[in-house]
Amino acid sequence: MTDILAQQTPLSLLGPSDKEKKYDRQLRLWAAEGQAALESANILLINSGPGTAGVETLKNLVLPGIGKFTIADSATVQDEDLGVNFFLDESCLGKPRARCCTELLLELNPEVEGVWTSKDPASLQELLDSPEVFTMVMYSLPLHPGMLEAIEAYGRQHRTPLVAIHSVGFYSYFRITLPGTFPIVDTHPDETATTDLRLLAPWPELSQFAREMTKDIDNLDHHDHGHIPMVVILLHYLDIWKQQHDGAYPLSYSEKTAFRQMVADAMRRDNPEGGEENFEEAVAAVMKHVNLPQVPSSLTEVFEYDHKDEQQAKSSFWIIAEAMKQFYAEHQRLPVAGGLPDMKAESSVYIKLQNIYKDKARQDANDVLARVRKLPGGENVDLVEVELFCKNARFIKLINTRTETPLSLEQIIERELSNDNTAAVVGPEMPFSLIPIYLALSVLSHNPMASADEITAAVCAMAPALKGNERLTQVAQELSRAAGGELHNISAVTGGMVAQEVIKIITKQYVPIDNTCIFDGVESRCQVLRL
Repeated sequence: MTDILAQQTPLSLLGPSDKEKKYDRQLRLWAAEGQAALESANILLINSGPGTAGVETLKNLVLPGIGKFTIADSATVQDEDLGVNFFLDESCLGKPRARCCTELLLELNPEVEGVWTSKDPASLQELLDSPEVFTMVMYSLPLHPGMLEAIEAYGRQHRTPLVAIHSVGFYSYFRITLPGTFPIVDTHPDETATTDLRLLAPWPELSQFAREMTKDIDNLDHHDHGHIPMVVILLHYLDIWKQQHDGAYPLSYSEKTAFRQMVADAMRRDNPEGGEENFEEAVAAVMKHVNLPQVPSSLTEVFEYDHKDEQQAKSSFWIIAEAMKQFYAEHQRLPVAGGLPDMKAESSVYIKLQNIYKDKARQDANDVLARVRKLPGGENVDLVEVELFCKNARFIKLINTRTETPLSLEQIIERELSNDNTAAVVGPEMPFSLIPIYLALSVLSHNPMASADEITAAVCAMAPALKGNERLTQVAQELSRAAGGELHNISAVTGGMVAQEVIKIITKQYVPIDNTCIFDGVESRCQVLRL
């Protein structure tokens, strides 16, 4: 009987499933599509050195339900591992570190699959050459000789994102290498920023709705006058403004100020219902929403992008982008997003207005889809993808390490030291650059047990401008003291940050960092640099 009732009960009344309850908070962040992408991901961690930051990163991927992970680590558990890795205990001594970490990680989430290998580093190529394709490869530094070249070759061949992690003492950094151009459509902008009312480019249905509501506006009773939607109020007085200004809209600041006063003067001061909140909303919206539709620079970059990779140009993103470019060329505007903010209005009126925006958004999305269908490969593009692109068009982010000519290391250091000179004058509001930390850790990638003097000398050989730099001296002393070891709290924080960026890349939501993030555990701050 229970099964029969369950079959007859609408899904919406059955309540959330056990899985939805388990992953409730993250489903709110990246929705079912993001969770599905996470559960289908296969992560490879190539661990070396103490390896704590890499395992901490996996912990933060196992908990939200990554599909599968593989740990490749040739080390056996030693006494020194027990003090820096919470996934090891005394029973692990002498055993493969990869095996012990894998077993304990899997206890966190039985739905995740995990495997391990403790083969010699020379066998890494065998793992990379296996039929299994990894969604992402993470590796901790320092690596055994030759391993980095093999990892980078794998990333290029399979277009796989790579993440390097290096944590020593109180300092760490991680670096993300993306496979060429990496577009993000669902960037999750602030909801208030996504509103696009199209007040200066209304379509016929919207204009007609506004005229019908305001055709006898001066004779409306107080209740109806106090419930005219803010959008309708602005459209009505924009028409009046145009009649008084030879068909021109208020575009300059002074014109908008005058227009705002026009709307404010139309507010009834004697409304017995306690004022007119709708007119107050209209007055407040003038500066933000009375603007001509524009194409943001991020989308212009997409429209003007010169493809160097033909395979990448055939992806659904670029097919939709081309269709969107055609749409804009014809209409001189982007598709209507379809969102409508809350406003003072009667529910029935608000719903009608909301439907006008939604209907227009669907029409525009179908227009773009029709253009997509005419392009090579467009027959495989889903309407859902087109709708998401249209909705987020103004906030699409193109992360690309190839379009810009990268600065040389010397130029970056010169820029950062120049900023430091400014910071010395401005004060704590402008913190010093963390570039010395990155350079010092880079030295340890080749010589993990380098002394403070050796670190300083090697960094100054790469960057003579840092000779005598006091902060470099402090960093070198700390790294020398740590002797290549990790502090668990620093590696745990680093692992959390890395996992966050990995999830962004896997789900293709939010905006991942571009290139390198350096963490200073002494001052508890980080800096993102494009190195």
